[in-house]
Amino acid sequence: MEQITVLGVGNILMQDEGFGVRVVEELLHKYQFPENIQILDGGTLGMELLRFLIGTDKLILVDAVSGGLPPGTLYQFNHDEVKAYFKEKVSMHELGIQDVLAVMDVLEKPVNEIRIFGVQPLTIDIGLEMTAIVAEAVESVVEKILLLLKEWQVEVVEKC
Repeated sequence: MEQITVLGVGNILMQDEGFGVRVVEELLHKYQFPENIQILDGGTLGMELLRFLIGTDKLILVDAVSGGLPPGTLYQFNHDEVKAYFKEKVSMHELGIQDVLAVMDVLEKPVNEIRIFGVQPLTIDIGLEMTAIVAEAVESVVEKILLLLKEWQVEVVEKC
């Protein structure tokens, strides 16, 4: 059975920077996942994520993405686009994640498929609350993740 990790990264102390973590929190709050699905709050761990990702066949990464579009814009990068994504360094955490994926390749334990979902932040400043426009994007990204998991033959159950 394929091991799938949904990884949200970001710093929840920096408003919109915590978008990926907030998406993961929403997934954990509302849904139950099979044993082969790991829902992970990666925070700002960087290379420390390696031990959690070894053995992952498919990775869904959620992050704030600084791509220059209007705040609240949703981004999605599919497997073939991921290297270009990291080359452009538009993620707030691209260096740590890029290093983790590179080490996994060297260890001959690469992730077979990667999808990235993100949102253009409005504000990266000290504060616990995301801006309204970015907070509104959480549900859209949750829905996109659930659709992708369904495409990957994963049955997700909504909590009562």
